[in-house]
Amino acid sequence: MKVHEKIRSVRLSKGWSQEEMADKLYMSVNGYANIEQGKTDVQVSRLEKIAEAFGIELLELFTLGERNVFYLIGDNQNSFNCKNLQSTESSNDKKELEHELEKARLLLQQKDKEIVHLNKIISLLEK
Repeated sequence: MKVHEKIRSVRLSKGWSQEEMADKLYMSVNGYANIEQGKTDVQVSRLEKIAEAFGIELLELFTLGERNVFYLIGDNQNSFNCKNLQSTESSNDKKELEHELEKARLLLQQKDKEIVHLNKIISLLEK
């Protein structure tokens, strides 16, 4: 499931209309509809605001419906749909690969935050 499909799915599960979601994000209904339809290449900052509006972490938005976060990190050929770059590759494929790479970076950042958090918990438990 692609991110724009996940965004739509979460919005529907909350019972919100596109108008309500657009209001929460301070954007036009058409602009928001383009995000859900996959017509807009969404910046990470906008995705963070969408996740915040849903009350979830950005990582949760990316991994919604995925089996296992560790699988995503551990097996990037399957999970991130990596393809061999060739000169005949379309710009859409390159955009998709760039998007998947950004998702991988975000997953790694989240992993690093979780490690710091877990280390704090460990140090508190050791006291």
